[in-house]
Formats: sequence, C-alpha cells, structure tokens
Amino acid sequence: MPTALRSSAHVGGRGVLSPLRPTQGMPDLLLELFSEEIPARMQAQGAKDLERLVVGALSDRGLMFEGVRGFAGPRRLTLAISGLPPKQPDVSEEKKGPRINAPEKAIEGFLKSAGLTLAQCEKRADPKGDFYVAVIRRKGRATSAVLAEILPEAIQKLPWPKSMRWGDGSFRWVRPLHSIVATFDGDVVPFDIAGVSSGNVTHGHRFLSQGPIAVRHFEDYEAKLRAAHVILDGAERRETILHEAKQKAFALGLEVIDDEGLANEVMGLAEWPVVLIGEIDAAFMDVPPEVLQTSMRTHQKYFALRDPKTGKLANRFAVVANMIAQDGGKAIVAGNERVLRARLSDAKFFWDQDKKHTLESRVADLKDIVFHAKLGTQLERVERIEDLAGEIAKIIGADVEKSKRAARLAKADLTTGVVGEFPELQGIAGRYYALNDGEPPEIADAIRDHYKPLGPSDQVPAAKVSVAVTLADKFDTLCGFFFVGEKPTGSGDPFALRRSALGAIRIVLSQQLRLDLRMMLVAFVYKFYGERWPREEIESAFGPPEVLTDLDVGDTILGQTLDQSNRRAREELKKNVISSEATFIDFVSDRLKVALREKGVRHDLVDAVFGTGKERDLVRLVRRVEALQAFLKTDDGANLLVGYRRAANILKIEEKKDKREYREAPDTAALAQAEEKALQGALLSAQEAIAKLLAKEDFAGAMSEMAKLRAPVDRFFDKVTVNADDKTLRENRLKLLAQIVATAHQVADFSKVEG
Repeated sequence: MPTALRSSAHVGGRGVLSPLRPTQGMPDLLLELFSEEIPARMQAQGAKDLERLVVGALSDRGLMFEGVRGFAGPRRLTLAISGLPPKQPDVSEEKKGPRINAPEKAIEGFLKSAGLTLAQCEKRADPKGDFYVAVIRRKGRATSAVLAEILPEAIQKLPWPKSMRWGDGSFRWVRPLHSIVATFDGDVVPFDIAGVSSGNVTHGHRFLSQGPIAVRHFEDYEAKLRAAHVILDGAERRETILHEAKQKAFALGLEVIDDEGLANEVMGLAEWPVVLIGEIDAAFMDVPPEVLQTSMRTHQKYFALRDPKTGKLANRFAVVANMIAQDGGKAIVAGNERVLRARLSDAKFFWDQDKKHTLESRVADLKDIVFHAKLGTQLERVERIEDLAGEIAKIIGADVEKSKRAARLAKADLTTGVVGEFPELQGIAGRYYALNDGEPPEIADAIRDHYKPLGPSDQVPAAKVSVAVTLADKFDTLCGFFFVGEKPTGSGDPFALRRSALGAIRIVLSQQLRLDLRMMLVAFVYKFYGERWPREEIESAFGPPEVLTDLDVGDTILGQTLDQSNRRAREELKKNVISSEATFIDFVSDRLKVALREKGVRHDLVDAVFGTGKERDLVRLVRRVEALQAFLKTDDGANLLVGYRRAANILKIEEKKDKREYREAPDTAALAQAEEKALQGALLSAQEAIAKLLAKEDFAGAMSEMAKLRAPVDRFFDKVTVNADDKTLRENRLKLLAQIVATAHQVADFSKVEG
C-alpha cells in the first residue's frame, strides 16, 4: 500500500485514533453516503469495504496520502482521507518494441499499441541487438478529476451481503441513497449515482436536528454533526452506551451483564444513544434467567441487569433509545415494557409447557431429527455418545452410570419449545429441565456443559461426569464426520470440526487425561457398524465391548476380518478405518499445533512425534514434544540431527539406486572398523535403554540416551566409507545407517524436524 501513514477503518472497538487533521498545504477528501437505515450487522464491513475500494483505486493511480479513517452508523458511511496531493504525479513508461530490422507489420503493431510514431521512438542496443523503445510520458491529472472517476465506481462496487434496487435504474445498494457528500479541498467533487448528485450537504439526527447541514472539511463535518445530535464515531457511541448503562444500573445497586456482541450491535442502531431503565414484570421472574436474557437480547436488544451481591438476574433491563424525550423517557420505557411482556409471555409459555414432559420421555423423539444423512438421527448419535461416555468415564475415573445417563439426556432438550425458539439455549435449557425432573446435579451440569468450550475464551468443563460426556460428544462428531469422508476443507468447515477438535484438546490437556485417539475412532466404528451388522458378527471382528479400553485395539481391528459372507463390507470397513484414522490423526495434529503455538512449541516437532505412528495419547505426546524441543536446543541434539539426516539421505539414495531396502540388522561379524563396531554397540544399548525409558514416560531420560549417540555417529562418518567397493561391506554399513534411523524414530521422526 503506497501510503506514508495509514490508519484502519474506525468503526468500532475501544481503540481511539488521533484526530484526522489536514496536512499543511495538502488537501483532504471527505465522502459521506447518506441513506435509509443500514442493518447494524453490515455497517462495520461496509465502511471497511468502502475504504478498501477507494484506497485501492487511489493507489492504482499513484496518489499517495497520509491518513485514512472510516466511520459507520445507522444512516451513513463516511470516509475521510488526509494528505492527498492536488494532482497526480507525471509518469514516464518505457515499452520495449521489436528489433529495428523486424518485419514492417510487427513495427506497425507496436507503434499502434504505444500510440506513437516511429520518429517518437528511441533506438537502443542490448546484447541481443538494436530495438525500438517507446517512451510514453503522461501528465498527471488533477486529483479532483480522478476522484470524480473513482468514487462512483467504488460506491457501486460495495459488496453488500444483501442489496436492493429502487427507482427506475438498475443500481443496487443496501438501502436507498438519499444524498452524497463528496468534497476535496473544500470543493465538491461532482458525480451522479442512481439519480443522486454529489454535493456538500448532509443531515443530522432524524428528529433532533433542524434542516440540512453544509460542510467543507472533515473537521466542520464532524463538529456540525455532533451539534445536530449525531455521534459519528461508532466506538464513541459504544462507550457512551456502556458508560450510561453502568451508571444507571449502579444507581439502582445493580450491574450490567457484559455482552460485547450486543454492545457492538446496538451502537449501530442509534446516532445519539440515550440509555433508559425498564422493569420486568414479576410474573416472569420464575423463568430461568438465561431464557429471559436471551429473549430480551434476541428480540428487543435489551441489556440484562443483575444483583452484584447474589449474582441473580434483576427485574430490570437497559434499553438504548435514539431520542431525547421531553418526559425523560417515561413513554419510551412504558412502550418497551409493554412489548417485553408480550415477548416474555411466549418464553414463559414454552417453559411451562416443556416442564410437563421429562427429558427421558423426549429421548425417543430424537429419532425424528436427522443429525446427518450419513451418520443417522440424533437418537442414533445419542446411543453412540452414551456408550462412549461410559468408556471414557472408566478411563478418567468418572461415575460410569451418571456419565451414561447424562449422555442419554444431553440432546433431549432439542425437542423442547424453548430451544426451538432460542437454539442458543440448548444444553442450558436441558440443565433446568433435568433439575426439574429430579436428576442429580452432576448430570444436569453435564447436560449444560457438554457443548463447551464454545470458543477460545470459554472455560472447559472440570467435573469428571461433564468431561466424559463432553469428550464423548466431540469425539463422536470428529470420528463420525472423518469416517464418512466429510472432513473440513481449506475454505470451509460447515460442521465446526476445528472447534470441536480444539475443544477436545483443551479439555484433555487441561485435565491431563490419558486418552488414546485411535481408541476414540475405534469406539465410534464399533457402535456405528453395530447398528448395521449383527452383534455377534461385530464381536467376532472387533472383540467384545470391553476391548475398547485396550489402547491397542486399533491394530486388533485392522488385523481381523469379518465373516466371508460380508467380504465387501469387510473391505469397506478396513479401507474406511485406515483412511479415516490417517486423516483424523493429521487433523488433530494440526489443531494441536494451534493449541500449543502460544506456549512456544514448534509445530514441526508435533509432526515429528506424531510421525512415529505410535503416539496417540495427547498428554504423553506433548511431554515428548517438550523433551524433544529441549534436546534439540543442545549441541548434542543439533549435531545428532545432522548425523541422522546424513544417514537418512545416504540410505534413501542407495535404496533407490539398488531398488531394495536395507532394514535388516547388520551382521556383527562383518563389521570391519572399530568405529562401526562402536556405533553398533552404542545403537543396541540405546535402543534397549530408550524403549525402557519411553515405557516409563521418562522422556528427558530418553533424550539423554539419544545424546550418547552423538560421538559414535560423528566418529563413524569421519572414519568410515559407507559406499565401500566391497559389496558385502557396503550392504552391512547401509544396514547400520538404517539402524541409526530406526533408533532415532523410537523418539521421533527426525525427517519432519525443520531447520
């Protein structure tokens, strides 16, 4: 971006940029698009897109500037650019043509494209001969003329998510335009769009201002709008709303429940925000607070208040008006209270009706809700989650029966009226219904928490029953979609699998849970196919259900077969398990890198440990990665990595040349030099020691054993010629190189280590 100073579009957030001031002697541009009400959710992006399009067009035409700010509000988008030059710079462009002795037609074509005569071209020599060169000089145009050209183009290109056409023309925009302010250095930049001509007249607040407002520069524009009860800066409107709401809540001994999303939306609904406090009818206060808060937020854009001493929802709400009322807002508050009663009456009706049916009675209704065409109904999914939650509970020490019970009821609230009206309350509503049914608190909390974490700032469940159900839900989702080939792509993740994986990883690592990823996939496969094949057939292939607690069960499945009558199904299963396991593990590896990035853990080391093909326990894997990272920072680690790469490269080249692999153990009797004998002895000793240390999860000790290999590996490469003339000697030494690689791979796949 060829700009000396550039500030981002200022459409929200807490950051405050320094005031835009015109540079001495340098003109500024003011552009305002005044329309009917722009949807709040489109305002911020609209201002950013306007800035992007105008700045891009200026840059393409060689016009530098010093600062840019964008603003968005309910009825206007504004762009202010300072430090623009009065005119474009003159440019000189050289265009190389054909050789001097080229055919006449070629020369004519070149002259036509350059718009010059042959006499206006220069002759220049280079190592390939003499050529014609056209030197095209263009005088820069006045900036105002350039702006008159690019501004209407940028306005028409604004990519609104939804737009409309009005009037007689074909112009589409988010809402009908009423006026356009376009001034450069105080003078109007003339152009027309959809019958609207640019000028220097804007308008203030719809009700609190009087008459049109003439402006020239950004400074008088901003000041005059404020005098006409319009706060231009969205961030300032947001801070005004939050400040007033907190002050008025404090006066009542209450506090505002934080809601960043609502604050960002409401700042786009009022040009001159005034906060008023209303009261919730006492008849609705027995409805769960989350239901009340969601109804107020979703339908009415009200802020909920609570008692700071008890943490309970108060029977008050804050509404943001776009008006200074003569009666202090009494009529506005009364009107909003009346509308709210109607809204909350619906919510209370759903709540009261839902309580007439237990969650258990609703489970069967899940058969009518399709989870995914390839993965069955929500009822089938619940049955899988119930089994998996029980298996996970055994591993992490949770109450098995409570975990299974919570998993069985976890999705039942999807059939309730409250969740049908407010989908964001799924799980939360389920907890209240479970408590109403007399379920234990651990089960109710697990129903509420099993969707967590919903984002990087959300807390992870800590109670063991909640953890068992949450992980069962997430692993069923992950394994299921990968098993049926519905994995995320670079451009899309429609089933939020990345979020599920990150959530599962956060829970496993925060609670230090020892779960095997392959076991999760196999548990899914067992239950998924168990719905389609006879139980005895599944058990003959996979073993009984209790085998799922065996962390090597993945190898067991791949090594066994089904009855011959199900040959095609058996082959499909084997293919799906192998392919889905590989893609699933790679996917989790990528998410783990994201989770560990903030801790300074190198992503390539995660690949290196996963690359051994033997590590599927995330807690143990992270410990191995940390030990490996510490080892590679030492001289022994860095030099051993060099030795490993040398061995691996030589081995790869020679195996390709010989069209065979050298993976057998070297013949000890054929070792000729002392250095190769010493290396063989060190490798055998290290292999045994590393295996024992890894089994005990002493990863630092395993790295210490690896460090002992540095000296014998260095002496081997210094003194021994691998590609000896003697064929037997050469083959034996290549097998020794393969042993170096295999020993290193006990710890990690060093070929994946970068740098």
